[in-house]
Amino acid sequence: MSAHHQDVPSLLERIATTMSEAIGRVREDLAGADPVVRRSDRADFQCNAPLALAKRVGVPPRDLAAQVVAGLDVEGDAVIAAVEPSGPGFLNVTVTGAAVWEQVAARLADARLGVGVTEPGRRVVIDYSAPNIAKEMHVGHLRTTIIGDSLARVVGFLGADVLRQNHLGDFGTQFGMLIQYLDEHPDAAWHQDELGEGTSAVSALDGLYRSARAEFDADPEFADRSRSRVVALQAGDPATVAVWQDIVAESERSFSAIYDRLNVLLTPEDSVGESFYNPMLGETVRELVDAGLAVESDGALVFYSDEVSGPEGKPVTLMVRKRDGGYGYDTTDLATIRYRLRDLKANRLIYVTDSRQALHFQLVFEAARRAGWLTDGVTAEHAAYGTILGPDGTPFKTRAGGTVRLMDLLDDAVSRARAIVAEKNPDLDAAELDRIAESAGIAAVKYADLSTSRVKDYSFDVDRMVSFAGNTGVYLQYAHARVSSILHHAGDSGTTVDRAVPMHPAERELGLALDAYGAVVTEVADTLEPHRLCGYLYDLARAFTAFYDACPVLKADEPVRGNRVALCRLTARTLGHGLELLGITAPQRM
Repeated sequence: MSAHHQDVPSLLERIATTMSEAIGRVREDLAGADPVVRRSDRADFQCNAPLALAKRVGVPPRDLAAQVVAGLDVEGDAVIAAVEPSGPGFLNVTVTGAAVWEQVAARLADARLGVGVTEPGRRVVIDYSAPNIAKEMHVGHLRTTIIGDSLARVVGFLGADVLRQNHLGDFGTQFGMLIQYLDEHPDAAWHQDELGEGTSAVSALDGLYRSARAEFDADPEFADRSRSRVVALQAGDPATVAVWQDIVAESERSFSAIYDRLNVLLTPEDSVGESFYNPMLGETVRELVDAGLAVESDGALVFYSDEVSGPEGKPVTLMVRKRDGGYGYDTTDLATIRYRLRDLKANRLIYVTDSRQALHFQLVFEAARRAGWLTDGVTAEHAAYGTILGPDGTPFKTRAGGTVRLMDLLDDAVSRARAIVAEKNPDLDAAELDRIAESAGIAAVKYADLSTSRVKDYSFDVDRMVSFAGNTGVYLQYAHARVSSILHHAGDSGTTVDRAVPMHPAERELGLALDAYGAVVTEVADTLEPHRLCGYLYDLARAFTAFYDACPVLKADEPVRGNRVALCRLTARTLGHGLELLGITAPQRM
């Protein structure tokens, strides 16, 4: 694989340029208009411009289509073989086989598969995952972690300077309670090295917190001691802070085990807990008060929205400072956005949290704009997502009605994948079976999440997820392994492409699918919708299957064989790279 990079404009872009020039030649009043070129079922591409633009110039669409065709000279054109008017004003565009082979060769020769660097120098802060210290990660953390990580990979690949931010819940009353309880129960085991295999520190701490909570509710004196512990923690009392730091470190070790297993990029260096912003809360509030944005209401300080009104037309508010002088997470989020814009100098902020927080972030962004922190040329986006439901369509819970631990859910998917892989491939040795099952189970969970439009709810149905058929992660991994196996048998051939070889329709279909990769990746970065990449990879795998069924690869004669091996090579690299952007491994064998 060569290390050099050269952008490869797609055939769609090249055709759009040609059509745009032709439209401008025949109608000066339409110069620069969007030629509306799309892939089509009826031809290689369709240009819908005559239909879209006819009204603007008062000409019937069919007449405009005929004028555009007359203004085109495709004789000897390297890309366009033919343009024919169709239906009420479409133009069907067929490309030359040589142009498709040319694209395959150019993408194959490039280290980035011809995908341009579209976000150079852009500093993007992505806020995702955000578990709570001393609490187990559960099913509610799955989507933010997986979607956020995929977005970090995509915008990073496109050249942005990505700052991953894991906004840990590491502050608040519960820590006073927990630290006080640990102090009074020195025998309680909660460090990872004191615990047996299969129990995590965070699960032990979770249990101890529950006992502390029960004692807090039952014993007013313990409650008082806990409250003074919170004050000691906030005042920086060394002994209290030391225990708190220990709790944070042990929790982070437990989170890292999940991140590693999920193949997620987050590391402890990406963790910035709520406590980090604590020293900034006072000055953040002062700045909002001085700007006239935080005003007094019943002894509290609130921000009134200009953009959103609630019931009875009253403006919706953020609680900037509570009546008792305390701060809640509204204040922390205001300090956070101010820090990310002012100190981290971000040009784009992406918050990956569930859609129930949509209003909260709308207000935080509005306050940041009105305070002058969020300026033009900087975007702040809430990448909201829907809920995970059980197979029965109700919110996903354990049989006992509790929340599902993330580790249990991953274990379940992996064991289900193991059963299916073992059945399909009975002679795998145990270590290989374990490796494939782990890879397939995790892929199944991640892909099921990413392949659903993020704003929608989806059902967590492990049996469907681990299936080798249909739009699943396992199907794509299997497709990658299949292409890899062909390439293994092909040896070193298939790095040169003969542009003169006539194209089989299935080769053309696969070549055109491969050519659209860059456009899809940039679209995911713009829309923050990874399901578009999933849909693309699924269609690509199906186009490959159709090609493989129709076109013998290894038994073909040269130069056809070389070109077909090249198509396989580009398919393997594109599938592998696309899966990597989703955070999914692409095994050589399944």
